[in-house]
Amino acid sequence: MKSIEQIQDEIIENFNVFDNWVEKYEYLIDLGKELPKIDDEQMVDSNLIKGCQSRVWLNATKLNGKIIFTADSDAIMTKGIIALLINVLSNQSADDISNSDLYFINKIGLNEQLSATRANGLSSMIKQMKIYALGLNK
Repeated sequence: MKSIEQIQDEIIENFNVFDNWVEKYEYLIDLGKELPKIDDEQMVDSNLIKGCQSRVWLNATKLNGKIIFTADSDAIMTKGIIALLINVLSNQSADDISNSDLYFINKIGLNEQLSATRANGLSSMIKQMKIYALGLNK
């Protein structure tokens, strides 16, 4: 099992392949398209992330000591961003998730490319994932 740091380093390498943000956006959109569909019963208001401009549903379960995230969004770019976060944080221990430093976001330049509202949404997604991890760590 790869560590959060190893996965982040791979993402940074993947993004470094692209020459410009148009290509990086296309890659993000493709990641969103690869995100497995979540069950309709998970697409409820209680799973919506507060503070996102788009609607993002996030669910977390604990399996064999690891936190498993599933998510969906009604916006293609947001879906790509949550897919990236799931790639990094899913299948990790609750402690590793809650203590993680998601440095890849700045290293790939994602924060600089997001509008203020989308950047707030990204922060809300990360915060909610860490809250779920803490809640499932009991």
